[in-house]
Amino acid sequence: MCGILAIIGKGKDEELIKELSKRMSHRGPDESDLYVTEKGHILSHERLSIIDLYSGKQPIQGSKKAYMVHNGEIYNHQELRDGILKDHIFRTQSDSEVIVHLYEEFGYEFCDMLDGDFAFVVIDEDDFIAARDPLGVKPLYYGLDARGKIYFASEMKSIADQCKTFSTFPPGHYYTQKTGFVKYYRPQYEDYLKADQDLDLELIRTTLTEATRKRLMSDVPIGVLLSGGLDSSLTSAIASRLLKEQGKELHSFSIGLDADAPDALAARKVAEFLGTEHHEIYFTIEQGIAILDKLIWHLETYDVTSIRASTPMYFLSKAIADLGIKVVLSGEGADEVFGGYLYFRNAPSAEEFQKETIERVQKLFTADLLRADKSTMAHGLEARVPFLDKAFLEMAVCVKAEEKMPKTYEGIEKYILRKAFDTPEDPYLPSEVLWRQKEQFSDGVGYNWIDQLIEYCSSKVTDEQLAGASTEFLYNSPTTKEAYFYRSIFNKYYPQRSAAQTVRKWIPKWQENQDPSGRANAAHLQADTEIAKAAFTV
Repeated sequence: MCGILAIIGKGKDEELIKELSKRMSHRGPDESDLYVTEKGHILSHERLSIIDLYSGKQPIQGSKKAYMVHNGEIYNHQELRDGILKDHIFRTQSDSEVIVHLYEEFGYEFCDMLDGDFAFVVIDEDDFIAARDPLGVKPLYYGLDARGKIYFASEMKSIADQCKTFSTFPPGHYYTQKTGFVKYYRPQYEDYLKADQDLDLELIRTTLTEATRKRLMSDVPIGVLLSGGLDSSLTSAIASRLLKEQGKELHSFSIGLDADAPDALAARKVAEFLGTEHHEIYFTIEQGIAILDKLIWHLETYDVTSIRASTPMYFLSKAIADLGIKVVLSGEGADEVFGGYLYFRNAPSAEEFQKETIERVQKLFTADLLRADKSTMAHGLEARVPFLDKAFLEMAVCVKAEEKMPKTYEGIEKYILRKAFDTPEDPYLPSEVLWRQKEQFSDGVGYNWIDQLIEYCSSKVTDEQLAGASTEFLYNSPTTKEAYFYRSIFNKYYPQRSAAQTVRKWIPKWQENQDPSGRANAAHLQADTEIAKAAFTV
């Protein structure tokens, strides 16, 4: 895990490049390195040491003149070393090094051979390739400056003031100057008609277990984010079992406004059941409000739900990193794969349900994955996501939509996932947690968090400011005082139109109340019919 910066083109000042790269030093606090190729192109790397702690520094040179920088993890790197790359001589034990050797062996056509989460750039004299993992677990931006130099960076802040135009690098693509963007990830589940597979509960268990097992690959301690919801609890349960086989203990972490927050109570119950070394972190609403400015600088978004949820995740990540843990497992993706958000109850048909799950998976990089990466990496903490494993996705998304839909209005979301792990003879979780209703992270830390956040933002924005928002912010104009407040902070750091265009607002479908909180949905057991009023006050 790290921050990468690559510049294709000659003539950039090395000291400036170091300064641009250091804007992402939070992503890689362990080491910083820069290399200028013989042709004058530049690769820079801010390293968070996870695999091969002592010799895995980057950029990494291949067998000849190619060099590479990589952000992420390649889980099948040993299989590649022992198989199709067995004749190559490696310089390190780093999982990243296989990328440059695959390039040397296969040219551009190798991204599908990688099983992992990645953003990388390989430079070979005047040739190069940049690529991003299938779902966009790892961030990547690209841009063009006034002199035609091409930039690639893990975070927008390193290139926004250098490029005349820039954008988000699309997941599942690679880019070369010869080919342009090429979509290499073409799973069959992108066709909603392919959701024709019968339900196999055992296959769900074994595939998710294997997805979790490979994400325990690390030379440093690993923990789990445990909110007490189904997704993080299952990830914790599986990881706990796998680590016990190795005689290792699992550290789990939860956060809330206080010890009685919905997530804190559920997480405590799960931790006791699993026997993890559990850590409870608390934050106050005042502390959350105080870091909004810094948080939005880190997140590089003005999306309301991302900011709401990232605030507790930011505090939690700092506490985890302060304990010396560098890697955590997270439950991101399950809601998208299985239609777990409460608004899915309102889907008008199985076909529309399936289309929405596909779209939500495809758009994860604009919201939950952006939040999961940047709020953790703000403190040099890597988040891994078993539910977005390629093999698991290709199996789970293709299960018939009728199997995934709630059976009745009162039914429970992610029914088949819960059913797969409802094993009374060898329980993974307490029954009341396994069948707990969906609670979005920003709600679960304590309902007062969103309520008072909306109230605070409303107090900082006048009616006149909101009325003029469409003139002040021509692209993606904010429609609530809360959204206006976040957009104003974002604009202070990222005033470019290109920056605004990288953001996609998350809005739930099929429900009248458009506030992204789960409590805005009528199906929530404690649905708050007032939640949108403060947000939409004009």
